[in-house]
Amino acid sequence: MTITLSTLLLVIGGMSFVLFAMMGIDKALAKRGAWRVPERTLFLLALLGGALGGIIGMYFFRHKTRHASFKAGLPVLLIINIACCIALITE
Repeated sequence: MTITLSTLLLVIGGMSFVLFAMMGIDKALAKRGAWRVPERTLFLLALLGGALGGIIGMYFFRHKTRHASFKAGLPVLLIINIACCIALITE
């Protein structure tokens, strides 16, 4: 099974947008002291291709920037995302 570059970019872009939005939603919920998006969910979205959106959202919304797990984990997941993309394209 081969995946086209355009399909891969669409999936990565979509997941990145979703995680970017989730970071903004979670930040707004945190300000109100309301129910929060579980960190596990944020990391799962990053693993599934949204790491770039997570990193951008983290700094855009200034959310989770003090958490070492996010400051280190999202870049590691971005590297994994890139490696998976390269593996899928060169298959």
